[in-house]
Amino acid sequence: MPDRFVVSLPDDRLTAHLEALADPVPDNVDFVEWHLDGPAPADRIDIAVLPYMSVDSGRLQWLSSAHIELVQSQSIGYDGIEAALPPGLVYANASSVHETATAELALALMLASQRGIDDFVRGAERGEWRAGRHPSLADRAVLILGYGGVGKAVEARLAGFEVGRVIRVASRAREDAAGHGPVHVHGIDELPELLPQVDIVVIGTPLNDSTRGLVGVAELAALPDDALVVNVARGPVLDTAAVLAEAGRLRFALDVTDPEPLPADHPLWRAPGVLISPHVGGNASAMEPRMARLLRRQLGHLLAGEEPENVVLRS
Repeated sequence: MPDRFVVSLPDDRLTAHLEALADPVPDNVDFVEWHLDGPAPADRIDIAVLPYMSVDSGRLQWLSSAHIELVQSQSIGYDGIEAALPPGLVYANASSVHETATAELALALMLASQRGIDDFVRGAERGEWRAGRHPSLADRAVLILGYGGVGKAVEARLAGFEVGRVIRVASRAREDAAGHGPVHVHGIDELPELLPQVDIVVIGTPLNDSTRGLVGVAELAALPDDALVVNVARGPVLDTAAVLAEAGRLRFALDVTDPEPLPADHPLWRAPGVLISPHVGGNASAMEPRMARLLRRQLGHLLAGEEPENVVLRS
C-alpha cells in the first residue's frame, strides 16, 4: 500500500463537498486536477474520477498514461464504455448518486404530462386560458420497466400519489424487497400481457444489447389509447420511429432521446403529446454531495485493502 493516495478530479465542483464531509478525508490523500484531455498528472493515481457526461473514447485513452487503481464514473450508465476503456482497468459507476434526482424528474414528467402542464405553459405564452380535464396520477396503473435503483426510487415516490397499482418488470421474474416489504417482480417475457393493463410506463433500464429497442412497435401497440410512456433510462431503449408513429394516440415524456442531443429539426420536437427534457435526470443539486460521499467510501475501501463499490467493468 502506498504511503500517499492520489485522487484526480476533473474540476473543483466536488472539493467543497469533500471538505464538508462528517468523515474527513485522511491526511495522506492528495487531490490533483485532471480533465482527461492529456497525460495524467502523476505516474500513479489511486482513483481517477471521470468528467460528468463528457467522456468519449479519445479522453478514455488517456487513462493508459498512468497506473490507475480505480476509474470512478460520475454516471450510473456505462453503455459504450467497455469498448473504449484501455485494458487493465477497474471501472465503477455512480450507483447511489443519481437515483433520487432521476426519480424526481420521472415524477415531474409524469405529473406534467398527466395534468397538462406543458399545454398550460404553451397557452400562457399566448395569453390563452386553456381550461379542461386531464388524467390524474391517482388511481392509475403504473408499470416500472427496470427494477433497479432508479425503478425502486420511482416506486417509493409514487406511494404518496395514491396510484391504483404498481407493476414491476425486470429481466427475470423474482421476489424482491421494497420499502414496504417483499414484492413480486415480473419478467420481461410477461410484457405483452401486462402492457394492455397499464396507464403509464416508466422506463428505467440500463442500455445494453438486450435492452436496445426493448420498447418498440409491438410494445407501444399493446398500450391502451392515451397511455403515457416516460423514459428516464437511455434513448435507444425506446424506438424513436415507433414513438413518432404512435405519438398522438399515446403520450410520451422523454428525458432521453435517440439521437441525443436531439437536432433542432427533429420531428420529435413537433410530435403531438411529446414532452422532452434534455437528459437532466441526475443533473441536480443532490449530485455533488452524494458523489463526494461515494468517493469518500471508495477511498475508505482502498485504504483498507477492500474491494471498491459499484465495480461494473474490468477491462
